[in-house]
Amino acid sequence: MLKSKTFVKKTRSGGVMKVVREHYLRDDIWCGSETCTECKQDSPVLQNDACVESNLCSYPHYLVPDTNVVLHQIDVLENPVIRNVIILQTVLQEVRHRSAPVHKRLKDIIHEKEKHFYTFTNEHHRETFIERQPGESANDRNDRAIRVAVKWYSKHLKTLESGPDGLKVVLLTNDQGNKQKAEENGMVAFKFEEYIKSLLANPELVDLLALSNDDKNEITSSKVLFPEHLPLSRIQVGIKSGSYLQGTFRASRDNYLEATVFVQGDGEDSTEVLIQGLQNLNRAVHQDVVAVQLLPRNQWLAPSSVVLQDDGVAKDDDVEENEEEKLRLSAAEAARKPTGKVVGIIKRNWRPFCGMLNVSQIKESTRHLFTPADRRVPRIRIETRQASTLAGQRIMVAIDGWPKNSRYPNGHFVRSLGGAGEKETEQEVLLLEHDVPHQAFSQAVLSFLPKMPWAITPEDMAKREDLRHLTVCSVDPPGCTDIDDALHCRELENGNFEVGVHIADVSHFIRPGNALDKEAANRGTTVYLCGKRIDMVPELLSSNLCSLRSNVERLAFSCIWEINHKAEILKTRFTKSVINSKASLTYAEAQMRIDDTNKTDDITQSLRGLNKLAKILKRQRIENGALTLSSLEVRFHMDSETHDPIDLQTKELMETNSMVEEFMLLANISVAQKIYDEFSECALLRKHPAPPPSNYDVLIKAAKSKVSLVASALNPVINVKIYYISVYYLAVITRG
Repeated sequence: MLKSKTFVKKTRSGGVMKVVREHYLRDDIWCGSETCTECKQDSPVLQNDACVESNLCSYPHYLVPDTNVVLHQIDVLENPVIRNVIILQTVLQEVRHRSAPVHKRLKDIIHEKEKHFYTFTNEHHRETFIERQPGESANDRNDRAIRVAVKWYSKHLKTLESGPDGLKVVLLTNDQGNKQKAEENGMVAFKFEEYIKSLLANPELVDLLALSNDDKNEITSSKVLFPEHLPLSRIQVGIKSGSYLQGTFRASRDNYLEATVFVQGDGEDSTEVLIQGLQNLNRAVHQDVVAVQLLPRNQWLAPSSVVLQDDGVAKDDDVEENEEEKLRLSAAEAARKPTGKVVGIIKRNWRPFCGMLNVSQIKESTRHLFTPADRRVPRIRIETRQASTLAGQRIMVAIDGWPKNSRYPNGHFVRSLGGAGEKETEQEVLLLEHDVPHQAFSQAVLSFLPKMPWAITPEDMAKREDLRHLTVCSVDPPGCTDIDDALHCRELENGNFEVGVHIADVSHFIRPGNALDKEAANRGTTVYLCGKRIDMVPELLSSNLCSLRSNVERLAFSCIWEINHKAEILKTRFTKSVINSKASLTYAEAQMRIDDTNKTDDITQSLRGLNKLAKILKRQRIENGALTLSSLEVRFHMDSETHDPIDLQTKELMETNSMVEEFMLLANISVAQKIYDEFSECALLRKHPAPPPSNYDVLIKAAKSKVSLVASALNPVINVKIYYISVYYLAVITRG
């Protein structure tokens, strides 16, 4: 069955274009239930025995949540207790448009077989598809589509005619109007909160509930503490007219009453607007995209030098006026900056936050304050009945909202991470707070790994250059198992050197766009912690097939130069290759080989040639204006039994460290030049813009005071020269 919709729209050139959208309807879409005998389905998802202990639903039942339930209660839906859930296509599409993170979490739940979540494509089913009626809003149409689908399921599974112990379909919604209409049509419908509270065997789920509007009204006071946020329509008009500025809200770590809003401009036109005081901060949270209004110039302030931490023992919901006065007094003497106030929120960038619970001193109170690990995030008020259990633990909390009559945002408990101070717990907090993906690789990702045992095929050899005869070796830190680069150097008959950098060819194993590629792109890099490594790709690749270990054949991508004794590049070529590394060395082992005059083997000769050229390359780079930014690296010594760090040692930098660095840089430069030559229209140049002048303010102020002390005994001419020389070098350092 085919539905079509025809409409016209105006094109950019001013013409009119007719658009026809076809919508196909079917009557053979499965319901996904084991109970059903009508649908011809191979592997039903929804269980026949869909029972859960509830004082509302004593019968087996499937759950159908509406869009707002999924958006706001995803933490509950992820719990293992919630099973046999029908996710309608209408809901899935709405969630995708409104929240990409929630949509991803929902898709992950659907892929978990143990959860028994079934996606029903009601928008393409002949009996559940509905047209939008004249004058009906999109939201009302979607609510009606959900009710029609629930009604169809009830009829399809013959639950309305069955007894009280028969299988039923339950609509979960927090919309009173939607619930009432469903009940009028003979459907079973509950508010999400009342259904969760009815699960007597799982009271812990109540803590996961995001606060409803009714709950928020109970918690907040009647006193208005913050200005109303402007609607998005007014904000957009104000930004277009220049009345408001759009920027990213950056809270201060040291002063909870202060923040800056970074307003992106063109080139060096970017500015920072100072925000001071709770009312001017107006419920913005770190990393939110906000609209700010500049205050009159005579109200501009300077950044405060006072360190203020929110102690959490609020004078209830009163704004600390005495602390704000202290803030203003401390800033009076310093240089003033553009100052403004937050008038609206353009985009919330909330996430679950790690931290600890401050248990209320009021006996039997269920309302407590949560202190985030990140000092830039405000304390969050939550309700929990397990405060005594959570005390002393690291937990995760999500923000539900921040009403204008509440001193703190309201939120809900998500999960416990473990005891505070425990190594595994603190590592988990570190990874979560810095948004480092560290979950185990999914089966969908692992399914794209090559089958073992793996070997290079004749077809692979035919497409690659055979470089297994070359004296290739790798130089890495001790204990390195993911060896992704190797080098070789040999003298040619004409007296020049042939130098090669060989990079593990990961692209042979990871095809563009598959689950493995997407996961690697999401992770971006391998992350190293003390005694722990979080791989970008599964270990089979990172530490085996894509690790250029010694004495095994590996696929590589090679950059090979002909270089003279002055380190001038005469020829460059790139090739896919097969190599066989002759040695996997540490920096210290490679340095010992170079320094030992008694060693003259091929590996040592190769290392000496590389080291000699690297010194020349480094000198040339520095002469050409390269900036050297070196910082001390440290290495942890671990206890062999407990795996706890017991000592800290500064890494000693050797010539071999610089040797590897120089040739990796040279390979990058050569690749960049090749891309520019071959794809000049697509080549990108990464250019760091000049830092804004405000970055120099503190340093220049400090330099002025130091210079004035040093030069006070000198004559005026020398005084001026010293000042300008000092500021010049200061600017060079800070720009670097």
